[in-house]
Amino acid sequence: MTSRITGTSAVEIADSVRGLLERARLAPGEPLPPVRALADELGVNRNTVVAAYRQLAAAGLIVTRGRAGTRVADRSPVAQEGFSAPSSLHDVGTGNPDPRLIPDPSIALAAAAGRPVLYGEPVIDEGLESWAGDWMRADVGDRPLRLTVTSGAVDAVERLLAQALARDDAVALEDPCFLASIQTVRLGGYRAVPVPVDAEGMTVDGLRAALAQGVRAVVCTPRAQNPTGASVSAERAAQLRAVLAEYPYVLVVEDDHFSLLSQRPYHSLVGPDHRRWALVRSVSKFLGPDMCLALVASDPHTAERLALRLSPGTTWVSHLLQRIVGHLVTDDGARSRIRAAARHYTDRNASFVRRLARHGITATLGDGLNIWVRLPVDAAAVSPHLRRRGWLVRTGDEFVLADGAAASHVRLTVHGLSDADADRLAADLSDACDEALGAARAPTRVG
Repeated sequence: MTSRITGTSAVEIADSVRGLLERARLAPGEPLPPVRALADELGVNRNTVVAAYRQLAAAGLIVTRGRAGTRVADRSPVAQEGFSAPSSLHDVGTGNPDPRLIPDPSIALAAAAGRPVLYGEPVIDEGLESWAGDWMRADVGDRPLRLTVTSGAVDAVERLLAQALARDDAVALEDPCFLASIQTVRLGGYRAVPVPVDAEGMTVDGLRAALAQGVRAVVCTPRAQNPTGASVSAERAAQLRAVLAEYPYVLVVEDDHFSLLSQRPYHSLVGPDHRRWALVRSVSKFLGPDMCLALVASDPHTAERLALRLSPGTTWVSHLLQRIVGHLVTDDGARSRIRAAARHYTDRNASFVRRLARHGITATLGDGLNIWVRLPVDAAAVSPHLRRRGWLVRTGDEFVLADGAAASHVRLTVHGLSDADADRLAADLSDACDEALGAARAPTRVG
């Protein structure tokens, strides 16, 4: 049986594969012939096929897995954060902050006005840089650092990986994982290596195994890990630093997305002698997603390469936006509102965990906007029963990298519910689990 691929040069072979993809004659995930087999079939040198596959991999059209073979890249959509499509269901899977608790940006609009900023001027607003430098250095310590401003945390992580990696390079990601990180790694053409997460963050054995597989970057969440809410403990951070000490040139990206809202201390995975690192802190959780800005503290080498990644496209983040953010994070009233929001998220989540306990459902109170709930049955079986009761949830399978991980979990965003709605959701979740268990135990009729 022939492969349908034609050509006698690398360019012709690559164009043939592109044509098959465009005509849908090759499907996502479908295997391509081994190099030797295709070379024999086409009567060409193996290096010609290798060069063709290399072109296709660089374009993100195929993925090479060594002995596991070469396959068409999977372009299936990845779940996204935020509200679902409009429906009559009550969406408790959004992962959004409460808009009522976000400081009013209008108080900073007048302060943002000023002379126009022109090409060639510093890319970071002086006032924001001064505040951010103090904020970051309080946690980074004496390590040399430089600051960069990006259009949000996802933009920062994407550009940090792009300046350090090539397609098919391996990246260690938490499992379960933040949806945007999964999307970033997939679109970048990198290979995700899952590292299990427990109540104290990335596991030591999981990170050690990922590093042994040759990962060139590690993306982790030191606090309020999404979706689990886990925060890295001081003991775990020391253990992870000891493992990473043997790999000083592996890029470690810490996405401290909850920062000013976090109720847990920040413990870094980056040791004093680690050479490639970046701490990313966005403002979207406490100032709102529309304030699309993140601050990056990194080692000077990474900062220089990050600046090169920024220069071809978005040379700078709007200085008007930077001034608004700078005013809000230094305003006493806005900071008081941020502290009140932090208490609100913790209190409402803790209250809902107690409600679940009364129904025999255990959930560990972590940090962050969400609650990670383990159910007595697969979440995919529970979700339809919740839909019939008017609820839309996020099931754990949307966040996983390894097969079967977190299948019995749901992520709930409940901080905006009234007491009555919270009572109803807890009861409905319990009833939905009972119905799903009953259906799973029911005998299957034959004939």
